[in-house]
Amino acid sequence: MIKNYIKIAFRNLWRHKGFSLINIIGLAVGMTAAFLIFMYVKFELSYDNFNEKSDQIYRVVSDIKTPTETLNWGSSIAPIGPALQQDYPEIKANTRIFGAGFLIQRGDSKFQENNALFAEPSLFKMFTFPVIKGDVDKAFSLPNTVILTEKAAKKYFGSENPVGQSLILDGKNPASVVAVIKDVPSNSHFKFDMLVSIATIAKQSKDRLSQWGNFSNFTYILLPKGYDANKLQSRMKAFVDRHYTAADKKQGMDYSFFLEPLKDVYMVSKRGAPESGNLYNVRIFSIIAVFILLIACINFINLTTARATERAKEVGIRKVIGAMKQQLTIQFLSESVILCLISFLFSALFSFLLLSLFNQLAGKVISDSIFHHGYLFQLFLIACIIGLCAGLYPALVLSNFKPVTILKGRFSKSTKGILLRKGLVVTQFTISIVLIIGTIVVYNQLSFMRNQSLGFQKNQMLTIDFSGDSAIQSRQEIIKNELKKIPNVLGATASGAIPGFGNSVAYSEIQNQAGAMQQMNMNMYDIDYDFIPQFEMKLAAGRIFSKAFGTDTTQAIVINEATAKSLGYRNPADAVGRNYSQWGRTGKIIGVLKDFHFQSLQETVKPLNMRINTRGTGAFTLKIAAKEVPATISAIQSRWKTLAPERPFNYVFVDETFNKQYASEVTFGNLFVNFAVLAIFISCLGLLGLASYSTIQRTREIGIRKVLGASVSGIVNMLSKEFLILVLISSLIAFPIAWFAMHNWLQDFAYRITISWWIFVFAGVLALVIAFTTVSFQAIKAALMNPVKSLRSE
Repeated sequence: MIKNYIKIAFRNLWRHKGFSLINIIGLAVGMTAAFLIFMYVKFELSYDNFNEKSDQIYRVVSDIKTPTETLNWGSSIAPIGPALQQDYPEIKANTRIFGAGFLIQRGDSKFQENNALFAEPSLFKMFTFPVIKGDVDKAFSLPNTVILTEKAAKKYFGSENPVGQSLILDGKNPASVVAVIKDVPSNSHFKFDMLVSIATIAKQSKDRLSQWGNFSNFTYILLPKGYDANKLQSRMKAFVDRHYTAADKKQGMDYSFFLEPLKDVYMVSKRGAPESGNLYNVRIFSIIAVFILLIACINFINLTTARATERAKEVGIRKVIGAMKQQLTIQFLSESVILCLISFLFSALFSFLLLSLFNQLAGKVISDSIFHHGYLFQLFLIACIIGLCAGLYPALVLSNFKPVTILKGRFSKSTKGILLRKGLVVTQFTISIVLIIGTIVVYNQLSFMRNQSLGFQKNQMLTIDFSGDSAIQSRQEIIKNELKKIPNVLGATASGAIPGFGNSVAYSEIQNQAGAMQQMNMNMYDIDYDFIPQFEMKLAAGRIFSKAFGTDTTQAIVINEATAKSLGYRNPADAVGRNYSQWGRTGKIIGVLKDFHFQSLQETVKPLNMRINTRGTGAFTLKIAAKEVPATISAIQSRWKTLAPERPFNYVFVDETFNKQYASEVTFGNLFVNFAVLAIFISCLGLLGLASYSTIQRTREIGIRKVLGASVSGIVNMLSKEFLILVLISSLIAFPIAWFAMHNWLQDFAYRITISWWIFVFAGVLALVIAFTTVSFQAIKAALMNPVKSLRSE
């Protein structure tokens, strides 16, 4: 019996090749798109799950309340981990990590290692980083010891065993390699290639680990399995009161600490992390995957039920010769499942071929094979479920036909069936129009962020990293002057940060409008005299730094308008000459810069100040001419090898660095656009199939109309009008849905576009054009057919 079902199913699919092909392609493309999105969503939601104790690990995060604002940070004070474990013995372990970068030397080879962390042995008691060789406990508790990942070990030592060998850090500190661990999984919210023992920090500066005002690290604690973290959270205020110093109270700082589950750090937290995701975007992609599968299923149901009249006689004859309703249902479900399994084979092939491209679009390797983690089996199950669900309604409809009515020739199209198909077409194009509007909004927002005036010049700016090398800092003016002599180098400046990357945060006291010294945590740039002019930042009041004023190097700061506003100054000029105290310096504000976006446009411009400090610099930024760029870079590299032979030539362009802040949004936009196009393509396939079938059903009518003098355009309009009305209805339904979804998406951006009315009009017109083009292809073909042939065939 089963063999007979399969045989008949294949015969039927082969007899109707056109409709079968449309269904197979539509389902295959839909399943491929949904499958790739499923892999992406699963990967995004898997961050940090590789840790065996992930449900017991919590990050200690901070709220810092000042007189002007409350800062919500993912970092915490350096001593809080040990202090918490000492006060609350139920905490099983704590660990801290500090960001780090080193110039690494082995023999004559030198490398700039920016993917490093200071860490302590307890890291391995909490996180699952498998050790391949060496000692991560006793040996790593000593100063000047390092742990390498497999990737870093191969980079520095090739095929040699690195354990026991040494690397030179920053040209002067020998460090012994004590262990090699497996590479950090790609779904970890913090990654590294090298760990340096935290005891190295203690040896260099004991205060850094004991300062209660040092927020430069991330702290994690390990709680007992099944322990309610809220119990510990309820005692955090008492903990702060015990450790809150008189100096803190004098500064007007109010600290609060919270426990953030490890599973929330990447996807849910808004406090920042070395790498973070976006839960709203993941939800959008999940909905798109469901939509794409829904559209593919709608195509299947529409085409199958539309062909009901064609199969009515088959059903009638089968019932007369004894076929039961249950047998007919199984027969039609079998055809549906077989068609879906054929689509599954194509989908598996498409997924295999497209996975590498999809990884590039996603900006990360979500998987290197569809055969891992049971992905292919899951796709197979999806295909079977689609086959059963999408085929169930057509199977029930076809198996319910009454044989007497059919064989007497009284069978007519069901009004319910026609309404269902129209409803499904409306659903399809509602989804498509929502995606078209979403695509336009996403594209415009990304374009807005890229092209928005930032308040400074970022083009043709090349930054060379020297990572705070004191030897280069001591002769940076000499190096700058030599670099400026290179043809097509128009200027040079040294700084500790550039817009989009690297600023410090300094506790400051600044005189406000009322004359009081107001406490605040401010973003800060250490710069030289050429920084502000070279970046073409505009002055709102006062003056910028000048060598004509000897005290500018020790007493002066320049602030931005956001700082002046936070201090209560309506007129920026009123802030000039006011007193400040910051990190051991006291003096006066000499100027106010117009606000510029030194961070992503997702955030409002924050208070910032700049000061002259040659010991705080870590990069040269060169302004280069737009012509002969490769030759200019080559000349800079050659001169750099002469001026700083101890350091590799590592450079980036400022505009590229700034735009990296939008990497996740650009990835979202690229994926959104591609999957929206696929959804629209599948909708058009279904519409093409329906239009084709509708045209075939009306062949006789078209022939008669042509004989009576109907024009080609009149017939095309007649066949297209019904579908275009459905698209208009879809537009009216889609507009409010799309506005609501994209309005919520835009809330993540401090600076954003408005959703203009023309976007909806354009999307509606585009949908009509797409639908008309799809339908008219078949309509014109039918209208041009010789009426004699169509009437003779009838």
